[in-house]
Amino acid sequence: MTTALVDPIAVSRQREAELLASVPTGLLIGGRWRDASDGGTFDVHDPATGEVLATLASATSEDAVAALDAADKVQASWARTAPRERAEILRRAFDLVTERAEDFALLMTLEMGKPLTESLGEVAYGAEFLRWFSEETVRDYGRYLTTPEGKNKILVQHKPVGPCLLITPWNFPLAMATRKVAPAIAAGCTMVLKPAKLTPLTSQLFAQTMMEAGLPAGVLNVVSSSSASGISGPLLQDSRLRKVSFTGSTPVGKQLMADAAQNVLRTSMELGGNAPFIVFEDADLDKAVEGAMAAKMRNMGEACTAANRFLVQETVAAEFTRKFAAAMGALATGRGTEPATQVGPLIDAGARDNVHALVSAAVDAGATAVTGGSPVDGAGYFYQPTVLSNVPNDAEILSQEIFGPVAPVTTFATEEDAIRLANASEYGLASYLYSRDFNKLLRVAEQIEFGMVGFNAGIISNAAAPFGGVKQSGLGREGGSEGIAEYTTTQYIGIADPYTAGI
Repeated sequence: MTTALVDPIAVSRQREAELLASVPTGLLIGGRWRDASDGGTFDVHDPATGEVLATLASATSEDAVAALDAADKVQASWARTAPRERAEILRRAFDLVTERAEDFALLMTLEMGKPLTESLGEVAYGAEFLRWFSEETVRDYGRYLTTPEGKNKILVQHKPVGPCLLITPWNFPLAMATRKVAPAIAAGCTMVLKPAKLTPLTSQLFAQTMMEAGLPAGVLNVVSSSSASGISGPLLQDSRLRKVSFTGSTPVGKQLMADAAQNVLRTSMELGGNAPFIVFEDADLDKAVEGAMAAKMRNMGEACTAANRFLVQETVAAEFTRKFAAAMGALATGRGTEPATQVGPLIDAGARDNVHALVSAAVDAGATAVTGGSPVDGAGYFYQPTVLSNVPNDAEILSQEIFGPVAPVTTFATEEDAIRLANASEYGLASYLYSRDFNKLLRVAEQIEFGMVGFNAGIISNAAAPFGGVKQSGLGREGGSEGIAEYTTTQYIGIADPYTAGI
C-alpha cells in the first residue's frame, strides 16, 4: 500500500489506521505469512499514548526452527544466484522503500515515537544500505596469484557464510534491518530475522517489500516474537546456522556470544556505547552546540552513537553550557505525528524511569539541572530535554548509557585530561571532537579508544562507512566495503604450477 500524505507532517488517525491495516501481522516462513504454531500473539503499543497499534503472531521455538528449515533449504541455490541478480533485487528494494518513504516513516513514528521528519531521515539512511550493497554485490573480489617461490598458484574466493540469524533493536526499526539484510543478500546468505518486540511493524512491512522486489521465498524469514530467547536459543544450538548478527545491549551480546561459541558461529556484535563529545577551547562554540544537538538528540538520545558525556574545556564550559541549554530547552515535546513536535516519547515507561533515575542520582551527587530534569506529565513516556552541569566525574550517569534526551556536562583542563576522561569507559563505539586545530584532532583520535570518531561533526553514520566499536561495544563492522565481508568466508585453493603439472 502506498498513499501520499496530504500534509507531510500532520497525519490523521484514519491515515494511521489504513497504514496499520496494510502491515502483515503473521510470521514470514518460506515465503508465506502464517500464524504462530501455538496461535500466540503479542501487542505493539504507541509510546506516545500507550494505545495498542497492532497485534502480531508471536513466534515460538518451533517456528524459529521452521524458519531455519526454510532458510537452509534454499541456501545452496541462493548462493549460486548470479551476483548481478542479487544486486538487482537490492536495487529494486531501494526504489520501493524510497517510493514508500512516507509509509515507512509514519509506521516508525507510530511504533517507536520519533518525529516524522526524523523518521523520513531514517528511511533515507536505511534505504541507502540497499543501494550501497546492491553496488558491492558485484565487487566482492577474490585473488589469483603466484606463490612467492613461484612453484604454485593461489586462488582465493569468498563464499557466503550460510544461514544467518539477524537480531535487530527497537530504536532504528528500518535502518537496523537493512544494515544487516542487505549485506547478507549481497553475499548470498539466507536469513532468519528477529525484530525487537517493541517495534516489529517496520520489519514486517520491509519483508513484504523485499518479496515484492523479487527476493525468492525462504531467503528472508521473519519471526517476530514476544520471547527473544525462545527464538535465539534453539537456533544457536542448530549446526545449520552459521552466523549471528546482533545489535543491542552489551550483557545480551555477551550471552549470545557465549551461546554462539558452542557451534563456533561467526558473530557480529554492535553493542552499547558511551560516546564522549569533547569540546576544546579553540572550537567554534556555535558549531559545537549545533553538533551537540545532533549527536545528542537524534532519536531522542535513544541511539548507541548518541553523545553521552560532554567533556568541555574549563575555559569555555560556562558559555558552551549556556548556549547548549538554551537550544535544548527550546525543543518541543509531543507525539511524533504532530507538526510542532521536535522530541517524541521514550520507548516505554521503564526507559523513562531509568533516565530519570540517572538524572536524580546526578543531581543528588551535586549536578545542576540547567534545563529540564523531569518526566513530562500526561499520557505517553515523555522526558524533558535536559542539560546537567557540574556533573561529578564519578557520577553513574557518566558511566551508563543514558538512552534519553539528557546531556551531562563535565570539564577538563588539558588535552591529556580529555583523552584520559574519554577512555575512562568500558565502551568504545562513537566519539566526537570539536576543535579548529586539525593536528590536535588527529592526535586525540589516535589516542582515544573508539571505533568511530567525528571531527567537528555530530552525525557520522553512513552506509558507505564501516560502523562498529571496540572494547565492550562489540566486534565486526556494518556498512562500507567491510560490511559484506562479515557475511562471507574465505576459501583458499592451492593450484599446481600449470607450466609443470602433468609433465
